[in-house]
Amino acid sequence: MSNPAPKEFDEIRPYEPSEMKQAFEELLNDRQFSALLKGFVPWLPKRLRNGLLRLAFTGVKTPLDFQLRFMKPVVKYVIRKHTDGCTFDDSELKEGNDTHHEQRYTFLSNHRDIVLDSAFLDVMLNKHDYPTTVEIGIGDNLLIYPWIKRLVRMNKAFTVRRGLTAHEMMRSSQLMSSYIHYAVTQKHENIWIAQREGRAKDSSDHTQDAVLKMLAMGGDVSELNIVPLTISYEYDPCDYLKAQEFQQKRDNPAFKKSKQDDLDNMKTGIFGYKGRVHYHCAKSVNTWLDELRGLPRNEYFAQLSQHIDKEIHHHYRLYPCNYIALDMLEGSLDPKTSAHYTEADVQRFEQYLASQLAKIIIPNKDEAFLRERMLTMYANPVRNYQATL
Repeated sequence: MSNPAPKEFDEIRPYEPSEMKQAFEELLNDRQFSALLKGFVPWLPKRLRNGLLRLAFTGVKTPLDFQLRFMKPVVKYVIRKHTDGCTFDDSELKEGNDTHHEQRYTFLSNHRDIVLDSAFLDVMLNKHDYPTTVEIGIGDNLLIYPWIKRLVRMNKAFTVRRGLTAHEMMRSSQLMSSYIHYAVTQKHENIWIAQREGRAKDSSDHTQDAVLKMLAMGGDVSELNIVPLTISYEYDPCDYLKAQEFQQKRDNPAFKKSKQDDLDNMKTGIFGYKGRVHYHCAKSVNTWLDELRGLPRNEYFAQLSQHIDKEIHHHYRLYPCNYIALDMLEGSLDPKTSAHYTEADVQRFEQYLASQLAKIIIPNKDEAFLRERMLTMYANPVRNYQATL
């Protein structure tokens, strides 16, 4: 077991093994968390509920133990119930690399779901015999109740602070970067981090240079062993919420989502239908990082971003709905794209679009605009993939 983390990381790091038991007790004694549990098993008295959870917690010593005991069954249930299966391809990581399981990685991915991107990855890594899961950065804007903060810290999450001044942001980025380097090199943990702050509302995924610059603050980028990771959803359950937000911002440029909106997004993302889900790991950037040595700083990060984007875009798993959306937007049938779907696929996607659009209830609902926004979300992965060829 690793030594306790340096004190400087106390405000952002996940729980240490020595803190797990107390955090669990505090979670059980939290009134809001108790009310949430009661919703799942209303017939079970609180004393019995807590007793059963304490029993299940026996032998849980680390955040990884907690994930495998409590979170893994929940995530596997979500995969069974709300997807048509989740697949994982790490063949490029294995290529000519006999020790790929012993290494630790920083998985840098496109961002589809606030909660599930890393949760599905954890289950896939465990299924494919990786020795540990990932630590994840989660924005403090989502930690709106004490029980959520406790739960995510038990679940290997470190905190990313949002809404800071420029000076605070610099300090926060430095601290987070130092922590990520510490986690990979000293704690021997994997990291998952999104390629940009927030999800790409139009599903056109591009790495922010600022994310890479932050990662470089704490040490040499090569020691993080960055792996571009592509996440492909057949259907995005939050597509209609993103389209709705596009219209709300168009009609009122000052529009901002509320905390309740964030929670609704989380809930819809977890329990909405996703169709097929696929994860693809590219080779570690270390295999070509030397080619960028000697470039001026900004040019170095711009090139690194572009290379990561190319890897992510090239490994999209594209589905019939992606090709259909592109043809619908272009208003023509391209033999290259129409070969990827049937008339039955078109009917199914039309029905899906109609049912999602029907969920949008806002003043001055602009059907044509909302439909165009949703089609763009599904078409952009094809456009980005085609640009890599």
